[in-house]
Amino acid sequence: MEDYLEAVEILHSKGIAPRVKEISALLGVKMPSVTAAMKRLSEEKMVVYERYGWIKLTSAGKKAAKDIFRRHEVLRQFLVEVLDMDPKTAAEDACRMEHAISSNALERFARFLSYVEYCSNEKMPWLSNYRRYLKHGQLPNKSEQADGKACRR
Repeated sequence: MEDYLEAVEILHSKGIAPRVKEISALLGVKMPSVTAAMKRLSEEKMVVYERYGWIKLTSAGKKAAKDIFRRHEVLRQFLVEVLDMDPKTAAEDACRMEHAISSNALERFARFLSYVEYCSNEKMPWLSNYRRYLKHGQLPNKSEQADGKACRR
């Protein structure tokens, strides 16, 4: 259900009036699946939905959708900017992870991202070293480890 709420919010933010057809295309699911989900979300007072009409988030639905979108974006950003993953794969993985992550873990990811953004790579050579390790598959040599250049500021 979270994916459907997020889809309604994404379409709305793009200026597209969300309908079953648009949600179906965005999520890559069949229209009857979207219809069933909208009926359920309507019963849960998360959306205003009438058959063949536009779908609108209620205030509770909007709050839930924004929370889901934030989880997705924090995870996607972490996967891309810190773990140096391909953006498409990161978005797909973030979509799967967003449903299971605890609020405490998500907050830690968000704070870590804020820290990384605050510090440039010049101040954090370990991030550059990590990316070099990903690319070449080699850990820093023993002399770099011994003098601490590989892992400290």
